[in-house]
Amino acid sequence: MRAPTARKLCTLSSYFRSHLHNNPKNHVSSFKTSIPFETQHHFDSDLNLSTIKLHDPSPPEDMPELGEAATQLSSILYTPPVKKLVGEKVEDEEKEKNIVEIPLILDFAHGDASIKRKEVARERKQKWIFKDTGGERSDRLIKICARKLGATPTVDMFGRLGRETGLKEYDSLIRLCIKKAKETDDEYIAIDELGKTYHLLKLMRECGLQLEEQTYRPLLEYIIDMGLVQEFQLFYDVIQAGNPSSISRLGYYEMLLWIRVNNEEMIRDICEYITVEDSRNTTSLRENYLLALCESDRKTQILDVLKNIDMTKLTSAKCISNIFQSMGRLALESDADNLLLDLRACDYDADKISNFIACYVVNIPNLAVEDIISKIESLHNILEVLPSSSSYAKLISYCCRMRKVDAALDIVDKMGEAGYMLSTHRLQSILQICEETYDYILVHRIYSIIRRHHHHLELNGEICRCLIHFCVRLKDFERAYEMVNELQEMNFKPTTAMYNAIMAGYFREKNIVGGLTVLKQMQDANVDPDSQTFSYLISNCETEDDINMYYEELKQFDIYPTRQIFMALVNAYAACGELEKAKQVVLDSRIPLKCLNEIKSVLVSALASHGQLSEALAIYEEIKKAGHNLEPKAVITLIDELRHISGELEGLLLLLKELSDLNYWVDGCFRVIHYCVENNHLSCAVDLFKQLKDNFESDDTMTEVLFDAVYSLIAGSKSSRLQFGLDLLWAIKDELGLVPSRQCLDFLLSACANSGDLNNARLIWREYEVAGFPYNVLSYVRMYQALLASGDQRSADFILKKIPRDDAEICTVISACQKTYVDKVKSVEGEKKKKIVKSVEGVEKKKNVKSVEEEMKKKNVKLVEGEMKKKNVKSEEGKKKKKKKKKKKKGTEKKQESEVSVE
Repeated sequence: MRAPTARKLCTLSSYFRSHLHNNPKNHVSSFKTSIPFETQHHFDSDLNLSTIKLHDPSPPEDMPELGEAATQLSSILYTPPVKKLVGEKVEDEEKEKNIVEIPLILDFAHGDASIKRKEVARERKQKWIFKDTGGERSDRLIKICARKLGATPTVDMFGRLGRETGLKEYDSLIRLCIKKAKETDDEYIAIDELGKTYHLLKLMRECGLQLEEQTYRPLLEYIIDMGLVQEFQLFYDVIQAGNPSSISRLGYYEMLLWIRVNNEEMIRDICEYITVEDSRNTTSLRENYLLALCESDRKTQILDVLKNIDMTKLTSAKCISNIFQSMGRLALESDADNLLLDLRACDYDADKISNFIACYVVNIPNLAVEDIISKIESLHNILEVLPSSSSYAKLISYCCRMRKVDAALDIVDKMGEAGYMLSTHRLQSILQICEETYDYILVHRIYSIIRRHHHHLELNGEICRCLIHFCVRLKDFERAYEMVNELQEMNFKPTTAMYNAIMAGYFREKNIVGGLTVLKQMQDANVDPDSQTFSYLISNCETEDDINMYYEELKQFDIYPTRQIFMALVNAYAACGELEKAKQVVLDSRIPLKCLNEIKSVLVSALASHGQLSEALAIYEEIKKAGHNLEPKAVITLIDELRHISGELEGLLLLLKELSDLNYWVDGCFRVIHYCVENNHLSCAVDLFKQLKDNFESDDTMTEVLFDAVYSLIAGSKSSRLQFGLDLLWAIKDELGLVPSRQCLDFLLSACANSGDLNNARLIWREYEVAGFPYNVLSYVRMYQALLASGDQRSADFILKKIPRDDAEICTVISACQKTYVDKVKSVEGEKKKKIVKSVEGVEKKKNVKSVEEEMKKKNVKLVEGEMKKKNVKSEEGKKKKKKKKKKKKGTEKKQESEVSVE
């Protein structure tokens, strides 16, 4: 509710109170309106809830805008009695004689009913019978009726059914009214709901019911949270009149109100009253005042009050415990030690002092669990008191809250050695934390403690089932069987649930033979199987014949088919490829109507996961037309199947709207964002991130985890997804106003290293400084990897100098990076050199060939020239010789001629 609403409520409250004071003749009178049953559904709001007789007032002159609200609240709180005609009275009397017959919704799950059940059904048609054992059903019925009819018609209807409206019904109606008031932002609806609550309290008084704290607590908490001072006084008077002994407890809520509205004057007056007033009649009131003061953690006022009161005179151990809790939260060590010493000096009960020690120490902030345990032991030694059972229990609960199971088991062991009985609730809480944190290995230690101290511990079936389940989770089936036998030696008979846990483990490991062996072990131990046993057997059948066999055995054990059996049949037929028979299962008339939608949802999952997506969607449409919702697991299955089909973004978003449970919605949202990353739907991804932010606005850690999970998808991606991740990062910063987490930047830096993107790596590196994250070893290593991958060896060497080498794992990562990237570079460089050498050799060879050719040519030329010269020389010499020969011939011829002539 907004602040103007609170102011208007205060104004209206003071206005009606002043009107009552100004009209002393007006008196409170009540009447019970008789509303015909067939017309009750026409009432949208319970304007007939009034019991106070008052003239119709007019709104204050200074606030004319409150006219409508004043009229409405007046009609709610102060409607005058309605005069009936004689004829109407006769009709109402006749109608009241007739008991409303509400048809019984038969349970078709058990087939033909016996004669006795038919007789009971006929009796229920005449008159509804409510028992204390049906409290939850009664609460659900009241809520449904109150939503449909309203508060007063619901009370009237219960009266017509022969059921006297009791404390439980009134409490449910009041809680429902307060819930509506909390959820609305409409001031008129809030006024309406407060008026209904006021009238219900009046009705309870008139019925002689005492107004206990469980009735008025949610009302006063809401009024205090809204800071409605005058409304508090109005309801205070009603509650006090309905239960005069509640005045001391009302003081607790009064003090909380003044603290909520920061009324320092009233707080100071009450603190003075606590310290000055010492009457025994006011002890309880003062202790409740002090209780509220301690819960507020107002350090100055708490210290002032504690200095002026005698703690030993406080009668409420709860009040003293609350004081020590407050001292722990405020870290008032010296004051707490002094008070403990004072209590010990006056021989206060040792067990209570031990409890006070635990209350004080476990509330000290910023202390490790080991330090808390040590401090508690130290204080016990100083005060010379032994730890009490309650102090052990508080310490175990604290360790469980802090997820320190080892420390909790140490305390359980000490508790057993001290001879204290350990409640099954404490042990179950430890087992629950082990389950949530997956610390199954602790089962051996837990079991050894149980064996040592089983005389101080009462085992139950759930504890034993958890022990067996943990062994199975560790795949230690032999130890699980041994544990079953050893528990039997401790007089705990094996249960079906214990064997079911072993069977489930075998089937989870796909060990069909081992799972079937468990059935034989159950027969040897005379433990009968149940519906869960057969659901496991049927779910893991490999053939249709096996399914039919186990279904017949189920009938032989006279086990009626439950929803688990029908769901197992659907999954088993689908796994065997008998999809038509899987569809026929949902047509079985023995399926209870309340389970039919869940079984149909299993069919949708089975069809979708076995390639029948269109048929699965058709059944989904049938479920929607029938006014039901698909089960969350089936919705997740459909999202998974549609995620692998491109162009189905709109369908995925529609399916996501089907998930109302936040955990399932987050799971589905993550899958849809994954689809957006794969298909580059940036705007849709940003919208989904906005919804995540809105849903986890008060939980920054959860939002950061979800964002990191999405960026983990991008870490090992290619360059296209890297760009999507960068765009998403800027959108988160600009549109959502969020600072990216260190993990997001780490993932993006890894993506840059994988893609060898140097520019974006340097951009993200600067984002660390912008976001205010100092560089650590991992960021240096990632940047070193990115620089090596992009080939910037010089920058990589600079970063490498800043990485400490004292961690062996870091050194391993660095050497791996160097082998991956530096060796590649060397090999690439080597190949380049080889290529260069080869090319050089080739060039040289070419050069050499050319030079040889040129030399050969030169040689050839020289040879040719030489030969030519030789030829020329020879030819010239020949010519000369020829000439000489010719000359000789001519000379000889001339000689011969001369000789002849001489002759």
